[in-house]
Amino acid sequence: MRLPQQTDSTRSRAAAQTPSAHFWSRSGRWLHRAGPGLALAAAAVVLSFGLHWLLPVVPVMSFAVVLGILAANVPPTAAVISGPARPGLAFCARTLMRAGIVLLGARLALSDLVELGWFALVLVVLVLLLAFAGTYLLARWHRLPGDQPVLLAAGFAICGASAIGAIAAARGSRPQDSLMPVALVTLCGTLAIGVLPAVMAVSGMPAEMFGFWTGASVHDVGQVVATAQSAGAAALTIAVVVKLARVVMLAPLAAGVAVHRRRTAKTRPDEDLDSEGAGAPRKQPPVVPLFVLGFLALVLLRSTGWLPQPVLDGTALVQEILLAAALFGLGSAVRVRELLRSSLPAISTALLSWLLIAGLGLGAAWLAMAAG
Repeated sequence: MRLPQQTDSTRSRAAAQTPSAHFWSRSGRWLHRAGPGLALAAAAVVLSFGLHWLLPVVPVMSFAVVLGILAANVPPTAAVISGPARPGLAFCARTLMRAGIVLLGARLALSDLVELGWFALVLVVLVLLLAFAGTYLLARWHRLPGDQPVLLAAGFAICGASAIGAIAAARGSRPQDSLMPVALVTLCGTLAIGVLPAVMAVSGMPAEMFGFWTGASVHDVGQVVATAQSAGAAALTIAVVVKLARVVMLAPLAAGVAVHRRRTAKTRPDEDLDSEGAGAPRKQPPVVPLFVLGFLALVLLRSTGWLPQPVLDGTALVQEILLAAALFGLGSAVRVRELLRSSLPAISTALLSWLLIAGLGLGAAWLAMAAG
């Protein structure tokens, strides 16, 4: 009889806690669980920035995802990654990714899109839609499982790992479905850093055309900057604007994917069950995730001109830190053995998609330059 009395007493003391004491108690428990993973991610971010400083041509986020994959597959650190560090790394991969996407909105002002011109904007949207549809069909043709087709299409067509994170949230995708797309979009985007400048040098392509091509076809913002800066300031300026025109399409595409998901759940409820195909249906995500609304809010705020340049510079740095930590977290969930066992169809899809979007972007760049 004493045990229930002690339990009731314990519950009474817990109930008597003030709200602030309860908050700090929960925060302490969360930090105790997540602390090892957060510390590991912080160390990886510092190392990624250091490697980027030594080798500026490779973006910080490319180093971060590679470090995550290495840490998860090298015996000395693999046990830590899959054990005490897992809660913190999962927090990085999910929550910090979303925070980084919100801050990405501070890079884009609507006036930049106006200066680009309506014809160029139409070309960018067409490239995005054709690249998304083409990659999705390629992935389905290769029979990639789960939500990998739509996530791979989003990553290649819009803005790399950031788009994969946003569309995964809008669709309610399982975490494991994001791993292969993130690894492949990082691989192909990094490949573009070396290949596109070589094509420009051989073909004698004008800098402005190269900038448009880079912005229309390279995946991540950091990879666009690393690729375009090799052709000078003129190429870099137009590349960033074209790229951000693709990024702004993230919000309507996320909404469209969420609406499609809801309709599919009504007509084919068997596809919306948990990971074992049984049990309660998965919770439906919102039509537009809250962090995507935050992204749009920052775009509008940046467009007002109220944010001074030091704030914009600081926001860009914080955004890069958050996304680097998120990509390290995502990379740490990749197991190379499992990846190699089933990766040939995915790698084939990625390379074909990379060629597709490079061809579409080149065609759009030629048309934009020909139009004036």
